Amino acid sequence: MIRLTVSSARARLPGFALAFALALCPAAAEETVTLGLGGDAFAAASRVEQREAVAGDLFLAGETARAAAPVEGSAHMAGRRVAAASPVGGNLYAAGMDVSVEAPVAGSATLAGYDVSVSGEIGRNLRAAGQRVGVTAPVAGAALIAAEELRLDAAIGGDVRLVVGRAVFGPRTRIDGTLTLVGENPEAIAVPAHVAPPARIRRESAARMPGVEMPAPVVSWRGVALGVLATVAVLALLTAALALIAPQGMADLRRRVAAAPGRAALLGFVALSALTGAVLVVALTLVGLVLSPAAAGLALAAGIAGYLVGLYALGAGVLVALGRGEPELPGERALAALLGAVLASLVAMIPFAGWLFVLALTLAGLGALTARLLRPAFFVRGA
Repeated sequence: MIRLTVSSARARLPGFALAFALALCPAAAEETVTLGLGGDAFAAASRVEQREAVAGDLFLAGETARAAAPVEGSAHMAGRRVAAASPVGGNLYAAGMDVSVEAPVAGSATLAGYDVSVSGEIGRNLRAAGQRVGVTAPVAGAALIAAEELRLDAAIGGDVRLVVGRAVFGPRTRIDGTLTLVGENPEAIAVPAHVAPPARIRRESAARMPGVEMPAPVVSWRGVALGVLATVAVLALLTAALALIAPQGMADLRRRVAAAPGRAALLGFVALSALTGAVLVVALTLVGLVLSPAAAGLALAAGIAGYLVGLYALGAGVLVALGRGEPELPGERALAALLGAVLASLVAMIPFAGWLFVLALTLAGLGALTARLLRPAFFVRGA
């Protein structure tokens, strides 16, 4: 198991990307690594279990991901089997094949999987999607559930919208708000009298989707500038964290990019194409349809991980070109991370060419990660 504690902005996908990159980096995967910078915890491994209390947010990714100690902030979890077995003080975001919530969540819970089980109390709203969804613990707020098969046996304090093929309501089910049933034949879904009175039950055909009006965005140059600075700060922090945690691994990845940037970008293109293509393949199956958001998230996290590696390769490459040599001290690695984030953000502002530069940098970084993990034959000769 890998355990990493860092202070960071509350960005969810960069957090998953950091855990993803750590999982791909053998130098970091050989031992448990801890970096105390504020309270957030990132972990990735084949089997990962969080056993220590987390003061901030938690990010877990692995074949089996289990949160077994209290989390004061929010929890973000992804894997084949995902279990939130300890209280979460903030919100819970979980996606996988089997997703279970076994302990109370003070905030809202957003869940996606094939089998989704909620046996821990939800303090605010519940949003769940799966082939089979079971809810046996109270939900204080509203609930939005999409499932082919739903078993609901708990009290829900707010409005409930169910997009279901079949629903079974247990004896403890009570809905205090409006119950909206959506399906191909919502009239066929029986609702017992103890669940909600007929006056608070609405039935809608799945073919009729109400329109949603989105407000026009308001552009503020001050907001844009602050957004750019915040983005640079987050990218620099995450890149520096990787460089400090796995210095030899990041140095090796930089050398791979510098030695053969074209081949690294080509391998990154192949890897990212495989991941994004997997999203479509997964979506083509009825079983995997509900997992396509998780597959898309994995592909996006891989892209961000490649971008972080590319940023470090850029910044460290500039320092080497200036005659300062390979960054070795922690301050030099942090400087390389900051330099790469600043330069990439400035180039990214150039219309069209900036986007191509960011794409090439991302593919090169992801290609180096893939080469370090898989060592394909055509790349080993240039490693």
